[in-house]
Amino acid sequence: MKLEMRFLFLFIFLACAGLLGYAVYLQEAKHLLPCPLCVAQRIAYSLVGLTALAAFVHNPRIGGHRGYSSVVALFAFAGAAVAAYHSWLIRHPSDVGCSISAEETFINSLPLAQVWPGMFQANGDCAHVAWKFLTLTIPDWSLFWFILLLGLAVYTFLGNNPGRGDL
Repeated sequence: MKLEMRFLFLFIFLACAGLLGYAVYLQEAKHLLPCPLCVAQRIAYSLVGLTALAAFVHNPRIGGHRGYSSVVALFAFAGAAVAAYHSWLIRHPSDVGCSISAEETFINSLPLAQVWPGMFQANGDCAHVAWKFLTLTIPDWSLFWFILLLGLAVYTFLGNNPGRGDL
């Protein structure tokens, strides 16, 4: 069965949209305030998703798919790095604080925080754990999803090899 790489980009976009939607749900329904690292991860999900959407709509040839895949992989890697640091911070809260900091001031001064403060304004404490699922925290799950998205980006990059054909 053949599956166009284009639809993997659509899946990446829909996954990011779903994850961002769930973040808004946790914020609005469960009253969990996002911290600066959470907002940075939201920005990374937005960049991954928008790049994937552009790739889906544009549907370029092999070189273009590789370019889009590279950008998606770059944003997913950046998000994974932030999520990994956030996971580490939760387990070692005394080593580094994350209350009102330079990161929070920077994040809250970005145009995104001014345009859509409910989504991109940081107000929480990075070391506070108020939600877990299967013993994993929000940054742990975020790291999992960023690694999955990174893997899909690498797969779309390698899957466009003319010698291998599309899967």
